[in-house]
Amino acid sequence: MADLSVTLAGVTLKNPIIPASGTFGYGREFAEVYDLDLLGSFSWKGTTRDPRPGNLQPRIAETAAGMLNAVGLQNPGMEAVLREEVPHIASIFHGPVIANVCGFSVEEYAENCRALEDAEQVKLLEVNISCPNVHAGGKNFGSDPHAAAAVTRAVRAATKKPVFMKLSPNVTDITEIARACADEGADGLCLINTLLGMRIDLNTKRPLLANRTGGLSGPAVFPVALRMVWDVYEAVPGLPIIGCGGVASAEDAAEMMLAGASAVEVGAANLRDPCACKTIIENLPGVCERLGVDKISDLTGGAHHGE
Repeated sequence: MADLSVTLAGVTLKNPIIPASGTFGYGREFAEVYDLDLLGSFSWKGTTRDPRPGNLQPRIAETAAGMLNAVGLQNPGMEAVLREEVPHIASIFHGPVIANVCGFSVEEYAENCRALEDAEQVKLLEVNISCPNVHAGGKNFGSDPHAAAAVTRAVRAATKKPVFMKLSPNVTDITEIARACADEGADGLCLINTLLGMRIDLNTKRPLLANRTGGLSGPAVFPVALRMVWDVYEAVPGLPIIGCGGVASAEDAAEMMLAGASAVEVGAANLRDPCACKTIIENLPGVCERLGVDKISDLTGGAHHGE
């Protein structure tokens, strides 16, 4: 059987499959469905310094080959997560955890990363500069290379843990943002977050979402995510990438790795099928056998070299 282990900035995962932030909470509900120790890791719900109730309802809308969400970073705040969620995670998952960190100022990003320094199970910080569902903070930081660089510089100085910057696709050139983060010391990158979109209710003639716009995720975004992972892999060679966006099968995961990802996050698929990640992991050995690789990590970047 193929070796499914991968390494991200010195952190070894038993396989490359990671439930994406925003679709897995802090693991509580999914632990009732299957053994979370099957996972390579999981990225917990985007966490801000202060509690957030999120956006007004409705904040979910279906669309062809995907969904729109405008949840608005609903979370209990960093203090509550450290007090209640971190100890509980240790009881349901025994691998390395990725903390998704959000903020509305450079100082808040740094403060949140600093607060996680003593959380032993948190091995990687995924700094979300790309959420399109709030009116300040994430979107602005993720769409300007200077702002992205400022956040990267601040969080890099605030923690000894590996820092992965999560990038927005809602930009003209994602490689410009990637280079800015790399130049300021990012240990890796995660891409992509959701694409900005909207739907209109024909009966009310009003937007379906109370927030008007939301983030598009699901299979519809996979080709866009794949192209951006490819471009960033070439723009910042040697920097590990977590590929994310529309991954729904073991074949999708392999394709994302061939484009340049070292590991893969699975988002909307978890909402459609709570066992999506489990099924993908179970199918990975067969995909590796079909592709003729003994180590799944050998897939990373393979399409760039015709391998």
